[in-house]
Amino acid sequence: MKLLFVSNGHGEAAIADRLAREIQAIAPSTHVDHLGLVGESCSQFMHDVGPARSMPSGGLIAMGNVTNIVRDVGGGLIGLTLAQRRFLKGARGSYDRVVAIGDVFALLMALAVRAPVTYVGTAKSVNVAPYGPMERRVLRRAAEVFVRDEATAAQLRAQGVDARAPGNVIVDLYAGDEDARAEAAVEGFVPALGVFPGSRANAYADARFVMDIVRHAAATRGQLGAVLSIAPHLQSDAFAHALQADGWTVERSSDERIPFTLRLGDRVVARAWRGPIGPLLTRVQVVLGQAGTANEAAAAAGIPVVAFERDHDRKGAWYRMRQHGLLGDALVVLPGDPDAAIAGVNALLDDPSRRVEMGRIGRERMGGAGGAHAIARAIADALADVRA
Repeated sequence: MKLLFVSNGHGEAAIADRLAREIQAIAPSTHVDHLGLVGESCSQFMHDVGPARSMPSGGLIAMGNVTNIVRDVGGGLIGLTLAQRRFLKGARGSYDRVVAIGDVFALLMALAVRAPVTYVGTAKSVNVAPYGPMERRVLRRAAEVFVRDEATAAQLRAQGVDARAPGNVIVDLYAGDEDARAEAAVEGFVPALGVFPGSRANAYADARFVMDIVRHAAATRGQLGAVLSIAPHLQSDAFAHALQADGWTVERSSDERIPFTLRLGDRVVARAWRGPIGPLLTRVQVVLGQAGTANEAAAAAGIPVVAFERDHDRKGAWYRMRQHGLLGDALVVLPGDPDAAIAGVNALLDDPSRRVEMGRIGRERMGGAGGAHAIARAIADALADVRA
């Protein structure tokens, strides 16, 4: 049986890979392909197919963000989308089922294959942005619809969309991953902070900003340290060069998991990490994150999350508003002004009861585990029905 995933974002591609892993455990003979509509992915359990290219915005062009739309159009967005649409039309008859992950645009694109489509909605929720009338019209064309929470599924069912919410797949995204090297990454750090700069092109600049906050926090906490998580398709050397320019002493390593260490004088203050974030989420006490899905995964693990309003256009404000709507007080959003950001992080580090409450809220907002397996089982059962 042949299955095609169509994802609309970096986090969505990671979700596709997790579902593919679950499906192949259930039905090992399933061949799984993946078309990433946004950026270039590094799949472990799928074969990447079709046209792919990174866009300047990293895929954040929602809510009328004219600046990012113009940048992406200049970067070839229209041509890329048309090429992807041609690929999907040309794939008609090649797949037994298609799984669209992300927003309704991913579903619209997936429908071009004219195979049954399972839709996995990852962002929209009645907690922050319910599906609108036009989106619901598209959702009704899917063979199966899964959304992130039961309240959203109930509202959709009342509006004529047969939606289910067996669990938020983001909760399972990094669950069960382990890597012995993660212990070395946090060695000597009390507390240990996770730094998640994200997976888009601005991750390099965001890492410099966040690591400057770490520098100031470490000045008054003799054992505090941070682990800088580097997304698979970003370049370790680019992070190292940028941080060296900011005054960090960079010690490079041949260790593929910990490619470099950051020192201030004789003290190791941070280590880079090139591996799954799951092992970090069992070892850090706070996450300073400019990420999307990774921030939500941290909240699901009960880790307090801090994000920063770094952008001067509408994207940053909208994106953090949406994330705060989903996570509630499990996430604190601080100003992009360095002094205010440093003061906010220090205040959180000095307030253990607040951190405990943030962790509780994160687990509550994100829900329990098991969604990935339930959705994968439904997809595998649908494929089995075709085979029968």
